[in-house]
Amino acid sequence: MAVKIRLQRKGKKKQPFYHIVIADARSPRDGRFIERIGTYNPLTVPATIELDREKAYDWLNKGAQPTDTVRAILRFKGVMYKKHLERGVKKGILTEEQAATQYKDWVEAKEAKIEKRRQKALAEKAAENARMAGIEEKSAAPAKVVPKVEVAAPVAAVVAEAVTEEPAVASQEEE
Repeated sequence: MAVKIRLQRKGKKKQPFYHIVIADARSPRDGRFIERIGTYNPLTVPATIELDREKAYDWLNKGAQPTDTVRAILRFKGVMYKKHLERGVKKGILTEEQAATQYKDWVEAKEAKIEKRRQKALAEKAAENARMAGIEEKSAAPAKVVPKVEVAAPVAAVVAEAVTEEPAVASQEEE
């Protein structure tokens, strides 16, 4: 029996929401499934992905084949990286502790990056809402005032000299 890790579409028309499921390859897209391991909402910025990493990793080790989109999601959430590290442990390149430490550090860095992106998106949305409402945001730092310097006369003289001088053309005589 071929087992796939794939998306099962939910949600209304033009408002997709997906469940990440383990299903028999012969069953229809929104039909029977073996186990639900997460959700994926592409409409939020950034996309919201809830995934049970351990279950996904177990199913990958059992031979379940992810679809292209689910493979990208698993890569984004670090499941594929964990599988990569475990291959290194089996080959003797890494120890279990090193692999666990590398995976933990990677997950923490990734979560921080996602949170930073989420905060940036929220700030942009708040700024857009304020702009639409006609409210001016007060910036934390006052705008810098650059003093105006009178340099127009010397610059104009230099430009005038450059324009009045004729370029020297080297003439070549034909032999």
